[in-house]
Amino acid sequence: MSLLEYTQTALSVLPEPAQALLRNPTAQKTIAGVGAFILARAANQFLSRCAHQNWTINAAWNPQAELILLTGGTSGIGKQVMEDLSKTGVRVVILDINEPNFTLPSNVSFYKANITNSEDIAAVAKTIRENHGDPTVLVNNAGVGHDGSILEEPESKIRQTFEVNTISHFLMVKEFLPAMVKANHGHVITVASMASFVALGEMVDYCCSKVSALAFHEGLRQELKHWYNAPNVRTRYVPQTFAHKAPANRYSVVHPLWVRTPMITMLTDQGSFKQPVMTPQVVADAICKQILTQSSGQILLPKSQSIASVVRAMPFWLQEAVRTHASGDLRKMRVAQSAAEAAIKK
Repeated sequence: MSLLEYTQTALSVLPEPAQALLRNPTAQKTIAGVGAFILARAANQFLSRCAHQNWTINAAWNPQAELILLTGGTSGIGKQVMEDLSKTGVRVVILDINEPNFTLPSNVSFYKANITNSEDIAAVAKTIRENHGDPTVLVNNAGVGHDGSILEEPESKIRQTFEVNTISHFLMVKEFLPAMVKANHGHVITVASMASFVALGEMVDYCCSKVSALAFHEGLRQELKHWYNAPNVRTRYVPQTFAHKAPANRYSVVHPLWVRTPMITMLTDQGSFKQPVMTPQVVADAICKQILTQSSGQILLPKSQSIASVVRAMPFWLQEAVRTHASGDLRKMRVAQSAAEAAIKK
């Protein structure tokens, strides 16, 4: 049966009003347009995934052969990632300035380190290599955030924000990436933020640091491909039949919106804050999926807010409307917080 005959047969079983609608030229053009959009969107997503993986498939995950190095793993998102990964049997090493106040799983090790200091990183890296070997997965998760406008926030806090959220990524990669390049095997994960795309008032330093983290991640990919003479150190799946010859480095960047962690307690404690807030589990699930499936890519969380990634492609008036709306929520929250504190003092 030809496609035309099949279509006519399918139409004949529909109610008369439906048949009349589907035979209408305007309706047919609309349906064709919607269908073309859906196909184009699906093709775009498929090609993007293939490009991230360099047009190859992936080898099976082998937890015994991997060592995951996680910064900021004693609280918030990092702690959840550590707990979830530990259940898979893979070895995990945490680097944090704060000691854990809980019992570590048997396959998790903790080392206290200041990840904004290259000498401190080098010293702890030597111990890690002696005790565990070279890390094959690096999760740059540690982050800080402070409240306050540009004029109000102390210089020390501004500097700390950039040192932890951006500079540490450079220092960690400089220390641990060479071994991945040499072995042609590894995965670098950058925990950025939706703030990489939209700058808001009273968190300007945080937004700037996360824009920097995204630029760092994108530039790292280019250097791995074109500067380090490491053609297989890239975002890709490795064909299993060739895994022993050319294992690959991968890198993923994750952009969460608001996450219910101690860092934003001052926001979530205010009933006037109306923007969506996720649990650390949502972000941890996304990070662990990238690691365990050995996938590269850019993850926007929650997906319902992914429009933020295209804000800078919008007309300026529309960009400003988005920023104004989001900043307005923060301003209202701060006014309510100030009023509550003043009432308590009275």
